[in-house]
Parts: sequence; structure tokens; C-alpha cells
Amino acid sequence: MSEQESWRELRDRRLAEPGAAEAYEATRLAYELGKTVRAMREGRGWSQNDLAREAGMTQSAVARFEAGGTIPTLPVLERLARALDADVEVRLTPRAPAA
Repeated sequence: MSEQESWRELRDRRLAEPGAAEAYEATRLAYELGKTVRAMREGRGWSQNDLAREAGMTQSAVARFEAGGTIPTLPVLERLARALDADVEVRLTPRAPAA
């Protein structure tokens, strides 16, 4: 068994644990949000300090957010969006019915 196969087995076992899939999805969403904020910040030519100042946050909080290290609250998302002159959109979209 290769090392990669053993990592896959470990991942699969962990994801089968109660609540693990939900935690994984929350972490994935936090990472995607952080990636988006970082791209927007860099698009403005801002440092993390610049964004932190505009959003009323600390640089370390911005860094953690951009790295996906925190699951943000709606007020934090609103502060970041306002600083970046962006809108926060939260949607619930029905899934297609199972066939």
C-alpha cells in the first residue's frame, strides 16, 4: 500500500465520523471566501494591513480569514465587503430532486 493510499483511507475514515462531512464543508467554504477576499484585496493593491484598517480589524484577523482559518460570522463578512466596496450575497438554492 502506498503512502497516498493510506492517506486516502485515513481521510475516508475521518469523513465517515459523525459531523465530519459538515465540518469539512464549512472549512472548504471558509477557504473559498478567504481566497476571494484575498484576490479582491490584491486587486486593489492593498496589503493585509490596509484591508484591516478599512474593515476595522487586525492584520492577523485578516490573515486568518484569508487562509480559511476561521469560519466567519455575517457581521465580519459585512465589514470586509464594505471595506472592499462589495456586496455579501447569501442564497439558499433548492437542489435538483433525486432521480
